[in-house]
Amino acid sequence: MSPALIALLPFIGALLPGLLVRSGRSVAATACGTATFVALLGLLLHVPAVMRGEVITAQFEWLPLIQLNANFRIDGLAVLFGTLILGIGLLIITYARFYLSRQDPVGKFYTYLMLFQGAMMGIVLSDNILLLLIFWELTSLSSFLLIGYWRHLPAGRQGARMALAVTGLGGLAMIAGMLILGQIAGSYDIGDILQAKEAIQASPYYLPALILILIGAFTKSAQFPFHFWLPHAMAAPTPVSAYLHSATMVKAGLFLMARLWPVLSGTPEWFWIVATTGLITMLVGAAIALFKDDLKALLAFSTVSHLGLITMLLGFGTEEAAIAAVFHIINHATFKAALFMTAGIIDHEAGTRSIARLGGLRKLMPISFAIGTIAALSMAGIPPLNGFLSKEMMLYEASHLELARQFFMVVATIAAVFSVGYSLRFIFHVFTGPEREDYPHHPHDPGFGMWAGPALLTVLVVLIGLFPNVMAGWLVDISASAVTGHEAHSHIAHWHGLNAAVIMSVIAIAGGIVLLKLHKPLLAAWETAPRPEAKEIFDWLVLTAVKAGRAATDAMTNGSMPRALAFFTIASLAAGGFAWITGSAGPITRPMLPIEPVPFIGWLLLIVATGCMVFFHRVRLLALVLVAIVGLITSIFFAYFSAPDLALTQISVEIVTVILLLLALNFLPKRTLVETSTTIRGWDAFIATLAGVGFGGLTYAILRRDFAFDSIAGYMLENSHDLGGGDNVVNVILVDFRGYDTFGEITVLGIAALAIFALTQTLLQGKSSARLRNWVHDQRRAGDRHPLMLVIATRVILPFSLMVGLFIFLRGHNQPGGGFIAGLVVAIALLMQYMASGYAWAQDRQTIPYHALIGAGVVAAGVTGIGAWFNGKPFLTSAYGYVKLPFLEKFEMATAMGFDLGVFLCVVGAVMLALNSLSRIARRAGETVNVKPMDIDLTDEQEEPKGAL
Repeated sequence: MSPALIALLPFIGALLPGLLVRSGRSVAATACGTATFVALLGLLLHVPAVMRGEVITAQFEWLPLIQLNANFRIDGLAVLFGTLILGIGLLIITYARFYLSRQDPVGKFYTYLMLFQGAMMGIVLSDNILLLLIFWELTSLSSFLLIGYWRHLPAGRQGARMALAVTGLGGLAMIAGMLILGQIAGSYDIGDILQAKEAIQASPYYLPALILILIGAFTKSAQFPFHFWLPHAMAAPTPVSAYLHSATMVKAGLFLMARLWPVLSGTPEWFWIVATTGLITMLVGAAIALFKDDLKALLAFSTVSHLGLITMLLGFGTEEAAIAAVFHIINHATFKAALFMTAGIIDHEAGTRSIARLGGLRKLMPISFAIGTIAALSMAGIPPLNGFLSKEMMLYEASHLELARQFFMVVATIAAVFSVGYSLRFIFHVFTGPEREDYPHHPHDPGFGMWAGPALLTVLVVLIGLFPNVMAGWLVDISASAVTGHEAHSHIAHWHGLNAAVIMSVIAIAGGIVLLKLHKPLLAAWETAPRPEAKEIFDWLVLTAVKAGRAATDAMTNGSMPRALAFFTIASLAAGGFAWITGSAGPITRPMLPIEPVPFIGWLLLIVATGCMVFFHRVRLLALVLVAIVGLITSIFFAYFSAPDLALTQISVEIVTVILLLLALNFLPKRTLVETSTTIRGWDAFIATLAGVGFGGLTYAILRRDFAFDSIAGYMLENSHDLGGGDNVVNVILVDFRGYDTFGEITVLGIAALAIFALTQTLLQGKSSARLRNWVHDQRRAGDRHPLMLVIATRVILPFSLMVGLFIFLRGHNQPGGGFIAGLVVAIALLMQYMASGYAWAQDRQTIPYHALIGAGVVAAGVTGIGAWFNGKPFLTSAYGYVKLPFLEKFEMATAMGFDLGVFLCVVGAVMLALNSLSRIARRAGETVNVKPMDIDLTDEQEEPKGAL
């Protein structure tokens, strides 16, 4: 099975719960489990090849210009993490089926879970760091949904926000580090990066890249000082907690460090940053876990501690430590998933997770007691269970560091003492002791569906502990080989003789027993001792950042658009001035072109019209006329500089804009009031003048100089016919070379029209509607509301305009025209019907649903773009050919016409929907307007002229 398909299967599974949930939660769970099982089976089928040292890859070009390719790889490390993600995921899906109540929306839960599973599989299978970054951010988003699944709980919402904030910010840092790493290596493909160790470590950018990447890894894996978000994620349902803490979310950071271990490790910077962070996290997490009352909180901080242990091992930088790290990843996943599911069973059946309210469950819940005890003893590192083996390997590696680093051995032993203490507390304070009478619910073991998963994991805990080389040795070898880049051979055994590791292990077990005995006085001392609370610090930082941001925002944008524009303009001028002062523009290399009289006159008219716009802008009708003059002159300049397409577009846009604004002005005051002082207006004029001079100077400097880079225009001119099949370069750019931009623009245009329609709907309701019905025009109106000659002319012109629009549309690929201009021409023809005959007449006769027209346009453009995929081409790549029909000359047919049709429909739909919004306001205003002798023609309900067409 292709690695790409394995990565895709969980996302396919995410589609199924929403479709099948009405058939029952068992059907939804079965569908998700099937998708997960098939992906797991497909992964395991590659194990024989991976054990032979092969790397299975699948490569697809996506965005080759930025080296973002959909490349996937399966090696030993991918097999390790993929098996944990899919295998434990399969158990979690089954467990959640019985854990969640009937009130919980199971379809939503499984959708979120499968999205998260797919994101994790994308991370571990990615062979391109840019693709990995996409999946990395997707894990943050999907985990946010999972943690906040019980959104009615404030703790759930806060935990989700905290997790997203911390991991999201870490992800931003990691993006920068990955980009630097890719630039150093000269490639963003992981396979190439893993071969560039010397170049990467010799680069002066190695340390910045290392720090930024590690910030992303540390935040995701809850390393100190970012550890605080993980316990607050416990507000999620227990299946989520078990999955995040054992096999997925927190393991992503470990995976990243392991994946890049061959090129980033082996330096002093790597050792001191990674190993020290892991050591501190291991100790802090273990110490906090000992004193937690909530079962899930205890397990959460224990997870933090064990993540620190693995991070420390990776930080040591030796092959033996890497082997110990991957072995503990396996062991931690088995016993921690079992423990979390056991904690969920206790909470589900006893009604509480508070250790203070538990105890005596050994006889009441014998199955849960057996599962929890075995898993907790493994977590404590008690022989002969699997946790003991990897803990011994960790202590052994710590004891063999050089003398200057021996404090790692001491601190690791102290952390192991705490680890034994909280593990024994989980057993003795929850299951042993007398039975109580005040349990919230009467405790009892659940059905098979809930304890089967943790029981299976517990069996693995025992089997791996008893037969480590048979059960897990092969997986440790292939994954450690992928981490180190060399063939690894693990030698896992319970006894290596009496050495420092054995002594430290005995000290840890004895010390843990002492901590359990002294827990009450130690807890009292812990609660009274002053200590920083990470959550409080985080909340203070967030609040401070919000206050600072709000203060800065209020200072710059207090609701006044002139102030906001002033700050924006000043910032732009400052940036441009800094660039000009510190940069080098070079000497002037181009001579001035001769200034001809006619263009000079046009330029003067443009300046005069713009200046008049500034001085007379408060008279809105005059301002609109001046805007139209500026647009008209600009259109003439486009035509003068041999840009007929731009000229046609500009003049069409100006006509549509002027007509719509004229109609809108009908409902607005005719003058703009003076709302600012003379001083403020003077400052505004000064800033505007600086901006005008600055941008004018920039334009002049660019036009008078030659630059080292070539303009992209040459490529467009040379390839528009060969690649796009059109001689009209502007149209080919819009529908092919830059088709994706155009697709986004027409989508935004449609959204804007829909927003106008929605705002209009608001105006037509409530108080606004009442004001419209009582509105009286502030000026007299002419008696001849619909001049007969204008009515007849527009109706006669309409079919000719539609024919011209069709002509412009069809010729657009090779001659000036295209869907955008054709849409504007048709829209103008329809606008004139409204102006000549009135809103009511035109609206009553329109039968086209403009909402659907916009949707059809977006769909047509999208379907045309997708069609390129079937030819193995990138999205929106055009295909063209020549057709010969009887009695006709040979002519060209291009798929770009379908895209252009989408543009045409969107433009017509958007303009007419905006006009439709104005017509609805006008009709509402004319329903019960107060009639006066001078404005008796104000209503749209008046009878049409006799003989009207």
